[in-house]
Amino acid sequence: MASNIFGIDLGTSNIKIYNDDEETILNEKNIVAIKNKNVFFAVGDEAFEMYEKAPANIKVTYPMSNGVIADIKSMQLILKKMLEKASKNNLKNADYYIAVPTDITEVEKRAFFDLVENANVKAKRVFITEKAIVDALGLGIDVTSSQGIMIVNIGADTTEISIVSLGGIVVSRLIKIGGNKFDEAIINYIKRNFNFIIGDKTAEVIKKELANALEPDESSAGVFGRDIVTGLPSELTISSKVIYEAISEPLHSIVDAAKVILERTPPELGADIIRAGIYLTGGSSSIKGLDKMFNRETGLKVNVCDKPSESVARGFSKMINESAYRKLAYSTKNSNNIR
Repeated sequence: MASNIFGIDLGTSNIKIYNDDEETILNEKNIVAIKNKNVFFAVGDEAFEMYEKAPANIKVTYPMSNGVIADIKSMQLILKKMLEKASKNNLKNADYYIAVPTDITEVEKRAFFDLVENANVKAKRVFITEKAIVDALGLGIDVTSSQGIMIVNIGADTTEISIVSLGGIVVSRLIKIGGNKFDEAIINYIKRNFNFIIGDKTAEVIKKELANALEPDESSAGVFGRDIVTGLPSELTISSKVIYEAISEPLHSIVDAAKVILERTPPELGADIIRAGIYLTGGSSSIKGLDKMFNRETGLKVNVCDKPSESVARGFSKMINESAYRKLAYSTKNSNNIR
């Protein structure tokens, strides 16, 4: 038996690690700060505090982009530090399960496997599994049944829309729209309409506070940034209506992509989805009224869950501890092919 088993969900914005031995989930920002080009400085939430504030000699970066590994060296460093934080025990001789998006290339999937193999944690075995499968397990769904399930996982850089049945992915699409695109839209809208510049972190904060997918409310918040006209730091009051108008287009793009998947879904599975509804997961699915927007646009029931950003991490608990689900993960150690 391995000394421990970990489930890893590498998000563009956050890294989530399930520790089976302690039955805990670590959820921190997937970001690293490097000083003078090669000296480790900080990682996770600590590094995020430095984002957009660090001097020139400290580089603060996200090693994931659009759901895949963009900087494997930095990602290995983050993974090692986060695993040490997630477990009080020795990491050696542990098994690792890692969730990957379905619609990426074989080379990109292989990079996830190699990441753990080469992260200096001396893994006993490394298993790859489709993210949508573990996501469904985290929602309490029996993915081995013939019932069709539709999951829309809205992350930071991407949204993965999947139809799951009989332990596999029937139809899937990965689009490059997520929470970061909402933040970018907010920044551009405020710059264009108010001659005011705000940072990424500020955009994320007011998105969480004011965003509503269906219709704006009466709320507002003050934000700090730079007035383009004067060039000086200033404060601006932003209403919920501004955020609603800013993110309306990317939100509708996600709904339209979900409709395309529904059109490609076999009729029998479509009947299952009508009965069960659509499941929204991922950190960016927490926008107020998003479930109602999906319901209005598709006519289908929409299911939401608590802590949607951790649904994949919760799913690892079932996959690791139930043999029927464990078979849905596979190792590439003795094979040249990624399924």
